[in-house]
Amino acid sequence: MELRSNSKVGEIATASMASIRVLEDFGIDYCWGGEQSITEACRSAGVDPQGLLQDIGDTMLSTAPGTRDWKAEPLAALICHIVSVHHEYLRLELPRIQKRLAVVYATYRQRDASTLAPLPEIVFLLKGELEVHMHKEERMLFPAIEESERAARGANRPPFPFGRFANPINIMLAEHESAGASLDRIRKITRNYAIPSHACHTYRALFKDFRSLERDLHMHIHLENNILFPRALALQP
Repeated sequence: MELRSNSKVGEIATASMASIRVLEDFGIDYCWGGEQSITEACRSAGVDPQGLLQDIGDTMLSTAPGTRDWKAEPLAALICHIVSVHHEYLRLELPRIQKRLAVVYATYRQRDASTLAPLPEIVFLLKGELEVHMHKEERMLFPAIEESERAARGANRPPFPFGRFANPINIMLAEHESAGASLDRIRKITRNYAIPSHACHTYRALFKDFRSLERDLHMHIHLENNILFPRALALQP
């Protein structure tokens, strides 16, 4: 893929999974802001477009062969990856983050009230929303996509029980937006995960967990918004 300043961020992320680490490092939104051009995204982030493109190009050149191309892999394989890697991550990490936050909140709630006071409710709601979201995907949408892919190979397309994929996908997209808004609130409240000088090990680990959660959810949503869902919609001409 030729890298240009008018290239869309989402297209670059989709064309090269290796570029995603660079986009994350530069603070570029490649999942919700995937329709932005590199120039637009860099203007919003206060980043030099040419420096970003140079780093992406260097990373793409140095990436070892063998990286899976999710644009070409069967949708069933992509779904398996999303569930086994990203859904499993959320199921394991969200309860851990919630417990760690409870410890930090109990210890520092008076000293750091402006930072810590809103976080328990945000994390509680985010955890509940994502659990319901993943359940709907795994029990309804993902199996239907897999069935449609199998049927498409035999030119026998069964009716989707919810009309067209666009209906539930639009709901999933809205829920992704809600999760993104929660992550944005956490980042702003913590001032980009700025660790107080008096923070203990648990406090520091909590902010590291928030950063890791954000990165994983960015990748997770990118795979669905920019690859899985468009390919699923293409199964219903």
